Amino acid sequence: MAHVLHSSILREYDIRGVVGDTLHAADVTAIGQAFGTILVRDGGTSAAVGYDGRLSSPELAAALVDGLTAAGIDVVRTGLGPTPMLYFATHHLGTDAGLMITGSHNPPDFNGLKIVKQGKTFFGADIQHLGDVARAGDVATGQGRARDAVVLEDYVARLRRDLVLRKPLRVAWDAGNGAAGEALVRLVDGLPGEHILLNETIDGNFPAHHPDPTVEANLDQLKAVVAADGCDLGVAFDGDGDRIGVIDGLGRVIWGDQLLCLLARPVLRDHPGATIIADVKTSQVFFEEIVRLGGAPLMWKTGHSHIKSKMAELGAPLAGEMSAHIFFKDRYYGYDDALYAAVRLLNVLEDEDAALTEIMDAMPKTVSTPEIRFDCPDERKFQMIADLQDRLKDRADVTVHDMDGVRVQSDDGWWLLRASNTQPVLVARCEAADEAGLARLKAALAQAIKDCGLAPPDF
Repeated sequence: MAHVLHSSILREYDIRGVVGDTLHAADVTAIGQAFGTILVRDGGTSAAVGYDGRLSSPELAAALVDGLTAAGIDVVRTGLGPTPMLYFATHHLGTDAGLMITGSHNPPDFNGLKIVKQGKTFFGADIQHLGDVARAGDVATGQGRARDAVVLEDYVARLRRDLVLRKPLRVAWDAGNGAAGEALVRLVDGLPGEHILLNETIDGNFPAHHPDPTVEANLDQLKAVVAADGCDLGVAFDGDGDRIGVIDGLGRVIWGDQLLCLLARPVLRDHPGATIIADVKTSQVFFEEIVRLGGAPLMWKTGHSHIKSKMAELGAPLAGEMSAHIFFKDRYYGYDDALYAAVRLLNVLEDEDAALTEIMDAMPKTVSTPEIRFDCPDERKFQMIADLQDRLKDRADVTVHDMDGVRVQSDDGWWLLRASNTQPVLVARCEAADEAGLARLKAALAQAIKDCGLAPPDF
């Protein structure tokens, strides 16, 4: 039966909308049958389905199972847990696909799906094709079966398998009332040192704070506990457990690119010369540090789906984004798992003689703007970036990286302008060695935006 999905929910990296407005249970059933159709026609027969802690997630997960089984897919329900647990389940159970009901770090009234198919991320044109299949109503029919499988214990055991921690660290952990809560409780149980748990109860109302650790204000509670209890570090997770936030013992945020530099140390000792991937928003410090460590840094497109695909293509052992998606192929599966990233961070601290605060003090310092997002209509944002790329193509005084927007490198540092793949906004950022250089970069970026006919934001 034909079913038209709201166009706004079919995004670049996943499917996401407002429950009861742009996304309903009937939509998720149609998505399940359309995806099941695609999977069947590609020779697949089975899928794992999990869901996060949002209030709407159990209902939407049931609707998804109905759609998949209607297409003839056998479904394994893995239940409530973080998105990386669902990814783990596809490997552990040997299913042909995995579908996670999650709103990630969005407000409580949002929900959606993240999908993997036959070992690869399902995104971009795949998601648009799914919408086309649903709209056409040309769907497979069958009588798939559904069963339950408890994988939480096996998932946590897999996390702990790679953990080497003997130092009695004092760590504060903030699960943000998100889907990682129960797995976190089991992960830290019995570890050396002292482990202080915050907001570990899964609650789709997110009563403590919004579950996005890349927004510094959401780390205030964690900072207070780290300071009051004299912790060595604090670790936070987003709503579905695939992004990590870290602060040191002084309450300083360790941003995604800085964290990637730390995690790369043992990886490059084991894999000299390996490629380490980061997105276009990443600090220049990352690229220089990876070279210093004997690795080959690679700049790539923003977005967890793009990064995972590039990792698989190149066989890279480690990758990450400024948004703190961290991907380990070294000893792991190559997907973004914040709990596993935390395990590997603890291992780094086990290996290092210095405390985390001392390691951070030794890192090169730069000055930068935050990530600045400003409105630009969907129908205009990509054309504006294309126009800007054309304006810059013959400039000899700068180096331009244009695989995802425009990143312009000069003697002062760099500035970035790219179109968001998920919202009607443009994203800007600048980084320099000092305040004078940063002022010049901001002026250059503002002028570039004006030249394209837009008013620049307040930097």
